[in-house]
Amino acid sequence: MSEIKLFPKTGSFAENKDIAREIRLNELIPVMDVGESVTLDFSGVDAATQSFVHALISDLIRKYTNTVLDKLLFKGCNNKVKEIINIVIDYMQE
Repeated sequence: MSEIKLFPKTGSFAENKDIAREIRLNELIPVMDVGESVTLDFSGVDAATQSFVHALISDLIRKYTNTVLDKLLFKGCNNKVKEIINIVIDYMQE
């Protein structure tokens, strides 16, 4: 299982969609393509925008369907970040 620590890449406010895209393309997809699980560690991230989370995971849900959620784990999320992640996941499942 791989773990991606977001704070060193995003700081305390995860908002930059370009960074989210880079993480998705360079770190998430390669791991998912070989069938492994990935932990996204949000420790130290106080807030994230919906557009950041959408850029980070929405294409994964499209590409791998909802089964990706069994291999994509979220760690260190405060309530604000959890809420944003859940909004994006719910939206992608509609």
